[in-house]
Amino acid sequence: MNDKYKIFGLDENCSEEELDAKYGELKAKYSEDRFLEGEAGNEAARKLTEIETAYADIKAERAENASAGADNSGLFAEIEKDISDGKLNEAQQKLDSFNDRSAEWHYLQAAVFYKKNWNNESKKQLEIAMQMDEGNEKYKTAYDKLVKKIESDSDKRFSSYTTGDESKVYETEDRQMGGNGCLEWCCQMALCNMLLNCCCNCR
Repeated sequence: MNDKYKIFGLDENCSEEELDAKYGELKAKYSEDRFLEGEAGNEAARKLTEIETAYADIKAERAENASAGADNSGLFAEIEKDISDGKLNEAQQKLDSFNDRSAEWHYLQAAVFYKKNWNNESKKQLEIAMQMDEGNEKYKTAYDKLVKKIESDSDKRFSSYTTGDESKVYETEDRQMGGNGCLEWCCQMALCNMLLNCCCNCR
């Protein structure tokens, strides 16, 4: 599609007004030049066909994208509400149902990860969203806040270690990694095994 925009000297981010104006300008030029004699007229006729085909293709794709965006906007609103209500599983199921994953999709996926305290995964999704939709202030603001939070959490963990108050850090890590239940279970089994051995030896 980029090549079609280049025919008009534009890029994909151009407005409808810019596209229409350039199309009208080129169409008028080549419509007149096609009546020139020889190869100049033939070349103008080819150019006229080229710009009309490119213009029709671009318009069709833009209309399709607008329609898809309108269809998805309602579902995106539902997902946002699910996230706000804490229904993260429902939100994730709806996100997983998408085939085309737009910048807004990655933004909402980042929001789900953030609610789950998966900050690094959330950061990656926001980076993708910003790459796909450069200049989107909503994505940039969310990204900046998340980066500050990650840095703040890192500072708190470092402070806990350096001040010797490691209990809170370990407590958090235990919860994140499933706790130390496995260690406790192993100790209990070892103790039971020792008691059984003592009983057997007594007999």
